Amino acid sequence: MLNKLSLISKICLSVFNSLNLKKIDIMHLLQHIQVVGPSSLFISLLTAFFIGMVFSLQIVKEFLYLNAVDMIGAVFAISFIRELSPVLTSIIIIGRVGSCFTAELATMCITEQIDALYILGINPIIYLILPRLFACLIMLPILNLLSFATSLSSSAYLCCIIYNIDPRIFFLSAFASLSFLDIIKSSVKSLIFGLLIALISCSWGLSTNISSKGVGTSTTSSVVISLLVVFITDFILSYFMFSGAESTLKLI
Repeated sequence: MLNKLSLISKICLSVFNSLNLKKIDIMHLLQHIQVVGPSSLFISLLTAFFIGMVFSLQIVKEFLYLNAVDMIGAVFAISFIRELSPVLTSIIIIGRVGSCFTAELATMCITEQIDALYILGINPIIYLILPRLFACLIMLPILNLLSFATSLSSSAYLCCIIYNIDPRIFFLSAFASLSFLDIIKSSVKSLIFGLLIALISCSWGLSTNISSKGVGTSTTSSVVISLLVVFITDFILSYFMFSGAESTLKLI
């Protein structure tokens, strides 16, 4: 674990010291953007769609019992934009992309492709890590906002079909409670999660043991550590971002 942490610190220092976009292969970057973004879009939106419906199925009837129909959209919008969308999107990216990054880099290590890059005078940090890092930083906030819109739409749909709640009432309540600052904070969360996912998955891949078993072990470990780090970081960010904020429902 200490070796992996030291490797993360070395990668961070190398990234900031060699942060020159001209050195990054644009085609290589676009390939990873394709993997993180469009290739993960369907599963992210599908997950957000059903999470929104399940969340509505469990919560809406309680609001109907309290005769607080005009609060449903607001509570859902706040829950999705602040917590559910960033975290769920990160979980999808960890399982689909983070594990892929770790397995790719681990395979390159055991087949000595990393050593070949050094022999050719190519910096592996710039060639391998930076494109993956920037791809996560670019695409995670976009996926987060798309997941938020999908979750909110599926919640409105289920509320209309099952509970006969007018979608206009739902969306008026949602947009009345939603602030631009919430969107910014949610995007910042996604940026931080993307940075952590890329750093952990790449570091675990580069520090794998020279064996086929090490590839599987590194991949499993990177997924578990990434999930734990995202959950812990989410609590810390939520505490500092939202603990001192006033109730948004007062504005409705």
